[in-house]
Amino acid sequence: MSKHSTTHQRQVWLIFFCLGVIMLNFPFMQVFNRLDTLLGIPLLIFYLMVGWPLSIGVIYLFSASLEERTLPKRDVTPDRELE
Repeated sequence: MSKHSTTHQRQVWLIFFCLGVIMLNFPFMQVFNRLDTLLGIPLLIFYLMVGWPLSIGVIYLFSASLEERTLPKRDVTPDRELE
């Protein structure tokens, strides 16, 4: 893995962390802190129930793409039986 790609990965992880902090910080959560409901669920609870798994899913997809790029390619030819 090159130094450039490691630096890029660190920057992306830092962006994910900052977005998570912003997502769970006071001014942003205050937008959803209302008496309104969506599907019978208070808006703030709905925001957390959707936003948290969504952020986990995005981070999972990013991690999976990193693994694909860093794993060595395997030979997919079928094994031959020993004669």
